[in-house]
Amino acid sequence: MRGAGAELSRSRIQQLIDEGAVSGPEGVIGDAARRVKAGEEFTIRIPVPVSATPQAQDIPLNVVFEDDTLIIVNKPAGLVVHPAAGNADGTLVNALLFHCKGQLAGIGGEIRPGIVHRIDKDTSGLLVAAKTEKALTSLGKQFAAHAIDRKYIAFVWGAPFKKDGRIEGDIGRSHFERTKMVVRPGGKHAVTHYEVLQKYGTTLNPVAAKIQCRLETGRTHQIRVHMTHIGHPLIGDPAYGRARTAAAARKTLSAETLAVLDAFPRQALHAAVLGFQHPTTHKTVRFESPLPDDMQKLEAALAAG
Repeated sequence: MRGAGAELSRSRIQQLIDEGAVSGPEGVIGDAARRVKAGEEFTIRIPVPVSATPQAQDIPLNVVFEDDTLIIVNKPAGLVVHPAAGNADGTLVNALLFHCKGQLAGIGGEIRPGIVHRIDKDTSGLLVAAKTEKALTSLGKQFAAHAIDRKYIAFVWGAPFKKDGRIEGDIGRSHFERTKMVVRPGGKHAVTHYEVLQKYGTTLNPVAAKIQCRLETGRTHQIRVHMTHIGHPLIGDPAYGRARTAAAARKTLSAETLAVLDAFPRQALHAAVLGFQHPTTHKTVRFESPLPDDMQKLEAALAAG
């Protein structure tokens, strides 16, 4: 290996592959286990380094629950969870460091103190952060064992034929678009359970649907990728929305409804339910978050047609 890449460890290169920062003869490399042939050349795009110690920032938080061991927040759409290249500050981590006044220092590492899981920047809803190493370990084990109750509400184009179902498809990074995930062989095992809560439009030709998704696994962009995979992308999704699917559905909608849809700024996805065993009391706790205003307006517009 030549150049700056010669100084990178195997684990760092694997991390960069997972982030889509390594490309080869066929494009972006999505599988660290890919066999390398003699003479092949690869390019590593090393991101701009981020400070290892995020600074506390006075950013308003919607705190749903808090005690000495953990905190549950209702994250608004548009807020990044933790610092990364391009988002060095102004994140949920910065807000938590200010709110918790030093309690998160050293919990789970410097870059992501207390963060057990994350949701996309433009997805709203519930997220838990740990205040102690014991809580972080307990919650981490529950996530790894798929013992966390996580339910999302989404609005999709069209509607699945079955009222409920199971989507199973390995998810990995696209070989062609670094920032996108796809269902493909060699990806990470992923399972999403869905239930259709409401259909909009005619019974035989629904224009859209309100669905509830329960995650059995937690892969990057999992719901967005899985729903697109079965032909029902999320409304407003800039990365996975299918233009043809949306265009066909839009033909039957009123000008008023189309105006609401065109103004909707993000993927229509909200983390509505979060349940787990409390790390200290060992009792099952469950939190719910109602749809935010923008998704309530979207729902009303779709119901009006």
